[in-house]
Amino acid sequence: MTQQPIRILIADDMEAHLRRLERTFAKHDDFACVARASSGHDAVIQADLHQPDVILMDIEMESQFAGIQAAKAINEKYPHMKVIVLTVHKDENFIFAAFQTGITDYLLKNAADVEIMEAVRSAYMNASPIRPMIAEKIREEFARVKRAESSLLNIIQIISELTPSELQVLRLLCEGKKRKQIAEERCVEYETIKKQINSILKKFQMADSAMVIQTINDLRIFEVMKKL
Repeated sequence: MTQQPIRILIADDMEAHLRRLERTFAKHDDFACVARASSGHDAVIQADLHQPDVILMDIEMESQFAGIQAAKAINEKYPHMKVIVLTVHKDENFIFAAFQTGITDYLLKNAADVEIMEAVRSAYMNASPIRPMIAEKIREEFARVKRAESSLLNIIQIISELTPSELQVLRLLCEGKKRKQIAEERCVEYETIKKQINSILKKFQMADSAMVIQTINDLRIFEVMKKL
């Protein structure tokens, strides 16, 4: 237990959930709910007014990412405040977006009261764990990045082997142009474009141009090349 109660701000647009948390913390002398907010905007205001130690922040309030935006604003102004996201969202897009703001912990709303209280204590003491759900998402993201990295290097190697004409044809294909349009734009015979595309497919070792186009566009190859 701490000598002074941990000062808590709860931000959630569901009144029932707000009351549940307030009742839970009221049973313990080492917590004090000093403020509540029903929107991300209000959470920033209440944090400024009441200077809580720990903030329990919902994500989706007045907008889909309201809590994440509020967490970012609070962390920029008050980096000493600990923000714990308490949400129903377990998608990696929400998780990574939240942690990029500098939050301390990420819990789902179905967590037991004792787990939420322990999360608040840990955050206050700078001892928040990496939870299994978060660790799994991190491992998955590292694996995805590694696969993309390997794929990118392979694609760059193949592109380096294309002739200038083949590279131009590939770029036009990725822009959504049809073979006939490409032939007209490049002022060449339709059969010439067909031969160049067949050569491109052979070098990529792919069955059809749609697969090549998706691969190139997923990796944003030509977007990157424009910036070089």
